[in-house]
Amino acid sequence: MALEIEDLMTRYARVYTGAVSDVLDQLNERHQVLPSSLRGLTPDAKVVGRALPVVGGPTSTTDADTIFVPILTMLGDVKSYDVVIIQARDTGCAHLGELSATAIKARGGAGAVVYGGVRDVDYIRRLGLDVFCLYTTPSDVVGRWQLLAYNEPIDIEGVTICPHDIVLGDADGVVVIPEALAEEVLIRAEAIVYTENHVREAVKKGVHPLQAYRQYGWF
Repeated sequence: MALEIEDLMTRYARVYTGAVSDVLDQLNERHQVLPSSLRGLTPDAKVVGRALPVVGGPTSTTDADTIFVPILTMLGDVKSYDVVIIQARDTGCAHLGELSATAIKARGGAGAVVYGGVRDVDYIRRLGLDVFCLYTTPSDVVGRWQLLAYNEPIDIEGVTICPHDIVLGDADGVVVIPEALAEEVLIRAEAIVYTENHVREAVKKGVHPLQAYRQYGWF
């Protein structure tokens, strides 16, 4: 049964990265969690959507068209439920700012994951776009960084992210679910959440943790 994208996103928003990571481990997809150095701009940041991968690299050019045309073209292609996920391959500047965040939000995007830097943090927080990044800095991209390609597979520290993979991020971190496994992972994760709810209630009522584990087969 193929789920509509709205249903898929709604149900993924109800699970959490730990359950999803456990399912991926069970399926022998053991390299789907992005580096722990990625953190949300707000403590309650949670992002769920389809990956729109972006890759770039350092540059010394200050030509505005060279810098901005690729970025603006990419932003114009953002669709509903997209998560812009950037492999910056650079640590010298901010790779997402308020205007880019505004464009993502206005076009129905679900958020951004930046393996690099972000600026205009106060505005982005007020905007309500959930963003994960490595660091913040006021430094601009001009003369420092350029977008090289998008909507193509990228790699972040051994995790491959393809267009339309599912991206789920919460306070624990960010996990990537291959598109082909999206529904199976969701259904299994929902089952784990259901079981963990029962285990939690049992332990709260005084059941020995080992007994709870043996009763429910999970801890």
